[in-house]
Parts: sequence; C-alpha cells; structure tokens
Amino acid sequence: MAAAGDATFIGGPQDCRAQRAATMLGPLKTLISSLVEEARRPGQFEDQNCRLATAALLIRVASVDGDMSAARRGKLHAVLRSAFELDEAAAARLIDEAAAADRSAIDLYRFTRPLNDALDEEGRRRIVKMMWEIIFADRSANEFENNIVWRAADLLAVPARQRIELRRRIAADRAVPAGCLPTGR
Repeated sequence: MAAAGDATFIGGPQDCRAQRAATMLGPLKTLISSLVEEARRPGQFEDQNCRLATAALLIRVASVDGDMSAARRGKLHAVLRSAFELDEAAAARLIDEAAAADRSAIDLYRFTRPLNDALDEEGRRRIVKMMWEIIFADRSANEFENNIVWRAADLLAVPARQRIELRRRIAADRAVPAGCLPTGR
C-alpha cells in the first residue's frame, strides 16, 4: 500500500497514466498554441516599424556617398512599393519619414534591432537583398556601400556567405541589361 503522502498511487494505476499523459501532452499543447499565435500575427513586413526601419536602411545605403542618384531614387521607390505593396503616394510618405529617421540616427542598430525582433531569417536576408538592389541601381558598388551592407548584414545576423552570394546575384543581374542575353562572342 502507498504511503499517505505518495500522490502517484492515490487513485491507482489509472491516475498514474493520466498524470503521465498530461505530462507528455504539455509540450505538444505549448507548441500548438505558439503556432496558433504565430498564425494570428500579421505578415512580417506589415508592421509600420519594420517598414520604416527597412526604408531608413535603404536610404542610408543609397546616399552613403552623398546625394542619392536618380537611378537609386527610382529603384528605392520601386523596391519599397513592391516589398510593401504601396502606391506611389504611400511610398513617398514612407521615404520622407525614413529620411527623417535616418538623419536623426547615429548608427544602424536603431534600424536593425526592430527588424531582428520582427523578422525571421528569410526576412532579414530579404532586407540585405534590397540593399544590394539599391546599390546596383548604379551598376557598381564602392567600399563605403559594401561596408554599410556588411555592417547591416552582421547586425541582422545574415552570414557573410549569404551576404556575398546576394551581392553576386544582384550584381550579375544588373550587369546584363534587361531583355539582353550575352551572345558568347
């Protein structure tokens, strides 16, 4: 017979099995509730803070060596409109807000921190890809632009190998004018 303080056998073997089942199902219940909570959250880029932080990083890289070129300004609008499904007016407002945020920021961490909090690995890689797209709107990258992307990618926990591969792909895409295929001559 079980001791008075031994709760394991109070109701017999059935209570013991129920307790074990509850113990084993606890982690499963936690997993299911976290998946349900994740499904309830809006898309990663729907958060206004993510949009503003992304736009500010893109503005920083587009204007790191002075004024933003017309090609980069156009690419910035196109990238933001596509990434966030914005119309022209909304994209212009976002760029204005992001430019003000960028002017008041002393470092990249102000923008990468909220992105790290909100985005998964693929979302953070997407930010780095957008940065390269802005840079290569002028078909080349200088050491200052490379350095900004390197630092931002590092803060976003995008590995160097992936950052370099994204750069290589975007540079290759920009080297061949749209609609033209190399002839091999």
